[in-house]
Amino acid sequence: MTAYREGWTLRRRVVALLGVVLLLLLGLAAAEALVAEKNRQNIDAVLVKTAPLQLQSQELMSALLDQEAAVRGYAVNGDRKDLAPYDSGRKRERDTVASMERLATDYPDVRRELAVVEQRAARWRADVAEPVISTIERSGPEAGQALVTDQTRQQFDGVRAAVDQLQAEIGLVRQQTAERVSSTSNLLVVLLIAAALVVAVAGALLLLSLDRILIRPLAALAGQVREVAAGDYRHHIEGSGPPEFRRLAEDVDGMRQKIARELDEVREARERIEWVNSQLQKQAEELTRSNRDLEQFAYVASHDLQEPLRKVASFCQLLQRRYAGQLDERADQYIAFAVDGAQRMQRLINDLLAFSRIGRLTTGFTEVDLNKVMGDVAAQTEAARQFADAELTWDELPVIRGEEPLLTNLLANLVSNSIKFRRPDAPPKVHVSARLVGDEWEINCQDNGIGIEPEFADKIFVIFQRLHSKDAYPGTGIGLAIVKKIAEYHGGRVWVDTGAEEGTAIRFTLPAPPADVEAAPATDGDEPAAGEESTGDPAVTGDGAEAAVGRQPDAGPGETTQGEVREGTTGGMKETVG
Repeated sequence: MTAYREGWTLRRRVVALLGVVLLLLLGLAAAEALVAEKNRQNIDAVLVKTAPLQLQSQELMSALLDQEAAVRGYAVNGDRKDLAPYDSGRKRERDTVASMERLATDYPDVRRELAVVEQRAARWRADVAEPVISTIERSGPEAGQALVTDQTRQQFDGVRAAVDQLQAEIGLVRQQTAERVSSTSNLLVVLLIAAALVVAVAGALLLLSLDRILIRPLAALAGQVREVAAGDYRHHIEGSGPPEFRRLAEDVDGMRQKIARELDEVREARERIEWVNSQLQKQAEELTRSNRDLEQFAYVASHDLQEPLRKVASFCQLLQRRYAGQLDERADQYIAFAVDGAQRMQRLINDLLAFSRIGRLTTGFTEVDLNKVMGDVAAQTEAARQFADAELTWDELPVIRGEEPLLTNLLANLVSNSIKFRRPDAPPKVHVSARLVGDEWEINCQDNGIGIEPEFADKIFVIFQRLHSKDAYPGTGIGLAIVKKIAEYHGGRVWVDTGAEEGTAIRFTLPAPPADVEAAPATDGDEPAAGEESTGDPAVTGDGAEAAVGRQPDAGPGETTQGEVREGTTGGMKETVG
């Protein structure tokens, strides 16, 4: 019992209780089976043996009476037909006795009384019936009647008494068997009641045990857990009852301790975050002030700085025109340097202003048809394409959400760079295409120019980063930085496809409208769009660099030519440089 209190698990306790109950029920079931079998045997004895024995004893008496009446009738009439009941009675007697002997196998007293009946019946036939019949056959009915006396009738009365004794014995046996049936039935009922009591007692013990070792400890544990859940994370949880509950309480308390530690860490982290937020707030305020200063600087750069710069450039140009050839060669060279420096300073200031305005001076996102944008790009770069004999084509392009002036500037920069960085031995060809990759449209600007080495693929998007001298390819080195900023402002990215077989392929992505994503076929996103016809004019970007003028290819079947020139579509940024 000590082991039960200290270390028995709940499963072991329940199994032990159920095992005891099962053993008791199995014992009661075995006893009930034995009693039921005995009861069945007794009932069979009553119904199958003793009851038929009673009926057959009466049948035996009827057969003996038929024999006695037939002998007396034959003695009176002497008619042989009167002996027919005698013969049939003897046959019925033999059959009945044989059947009773089979049924009385388990009843020796009945068999003994049956044997007495047979002995007396045989003696009556030998002493009375047979002599009467033979005498009548020899001497006639009168001689036979003389043999039927009171003594012979008393002898048959002895047979009748023996049959009565046999019936009495059969009745006694049947009564005893019926008493045994009643006894076994009562015992079977007692066993069933005992089984029911065992089940009821076991159920009561199980309920009491469950209340003591399961419900109470579980309720106590649940109450402690609710206290912790209410916010008291310092409350120590203790378990009681079976070892499983104690281990569960330990696990829950360990979880509580872990949560308490994590809450302390979260509290400390929150305090640190609040401190960091306060610092960030201060930095944001400083950044706001800095942005105001930068805006003021931009204003000064766009107005105050450009005014004296224009004056310097103007007077240098006047000096160059008026005194060209009048001074020595070195003076003319110095004047040319001054004019070129002033002009490059103006372009640099304009590009910086354009770069700083991206994302600040916004017109809001609208539906932008990139096919129309390419038409504007073609118009802006017409002079450069004609000079370089360049060809600009594009596939069917999507409609996306963005700012049309910025997207026009982005594509104009790419097309202008493709024309500017051309090979001297081949006319420039620029092709713009698009394909849907996941939930983004990927735009590709492919040319047949001088290309970009893979190690410089990332450097070209850095502001003021140049791979060539300004004498070889003029420009401020800010054009692709503008491209990158515009793409990222629209939620995309830009990169150089280093796997291009010829020239340069610059790709950028733009978020695709949900309708385009839903309508896209379930095909591999890496496969380029096929079967689309070219729908645009060649175009090049004028960026202030010495880009060559080119030609515009004829529009084929299903293609459209965009030739309308739109003012201000580049957001004030006219320079497009590498």
